[in-house]
Amino acid sequence: MANGGGKSLFSVTTLLASFFGAAMIAGAFAYFNYKFSEYKFIDFKEWIFYEKSDIFSPTHEKYVVIFYSSKEKDTMDLLSKTNLKLPILAIDYYNEVQENSAGTTFLRSGTKNSLSFIQRFNIYESPSIFFIKKSKESLYKQDSMIRKLDNLEELSKSVNLL
Repeated sequence: MANGGGKSLFSVTTLLASFFGAAMIAGAFAYFNYKFSEYKFIDFKEWIFYEKSDIFSPTHEKYVVIFYSSKEKDTMDLLSKTNLKLPILAIDYYNEVQENSAGTTFLRSGTKNSLSFIQRFNIYESPSIFFIKKSKESLYKQDSMIRKLDNLEELSKSVNLL
């Protein structure tokens, strides 16, 4: 009789362990789906950015987006000298006109557009960096988390490793 009771308890324990294991796997899957779905889209037909006085139209499949402040010392100079495998879209908080360099396109826009961009991507610090990837024609999807860029001089080393 003792063996019968022990076997029954073992079966219940095994059943509960299987249930909790499956629940943990389902929870992890749901969490990662949620985290991926919180990545945002940007449509360059709806959100107008300017290179000097021309409207920016994306031509590459992927970009590194850097949101920065032109009031920070040497930021534009460091960005224009940065050489990455991916082209850089540098969006200035203060919307100052800058000369594009070989790998960096400096963008600016109106206040409403800038505020919408900051809000859409939840940008809290400057400079911040993230990647975007082409989804359709002018529609791009965020392809990474947004991170604070601590050291512009190290940007080439860290991004080219990705």
